[in-house]
Amino acid sequence: MTDFLQSLPGQRWAGVDLLDYKPSGSAPFKAISRQVLIGDDTLACELRYFEIAAGGHSTLERHDHAHGVLVLAGSGACLVGGEIHPLGTHDLVRIPPWTWHQFRADAGSLLGFLCMVNRSRDRPVLPTESDLEGLRADPAVAAFIRT
Repeated sequence: MTDFLQSLPGQRWAGVDLLDYKPSGSAPFKAISRQVLIGDDTLACELRYFEIAAGGHSTLERHDHAHGVLVLAGSGACLVGGEIHPLGTHDLVRIPPWTWHQFRADAGSLLGFLCMVNRSRDRPVLPTESDLEGLRADPAVAAFIRT
């Protein structure tokens, strides 16, 4: 990782690998990529850029660590706990520990966002059938989530 990263067209950074969001088959997701922009042993955090293609979504998950999100491009929505929030450029989202969350890009737009997390963090937990039953008790949440 260099001390200076130059932005390239299409929300790419010179010298930064375009990575899979997660290993294929490890969790349900659709059309999302990841770039680690800042993350080394001298910082307690990692800054990542995610881009969800139109109609794609992140994994529905929760974990012990909190994280913060800044939308850079496009539009979509996110589930945080039991609430769904529309997202647009420059919106900020805080995900508290152990809170169910999922991000979705709108059907006609990508959703690109920076995500700040702890450098050392726990692994995400996927919902059980019981968890899904509880989440789906709210019709709006049931219509939003993708598993």
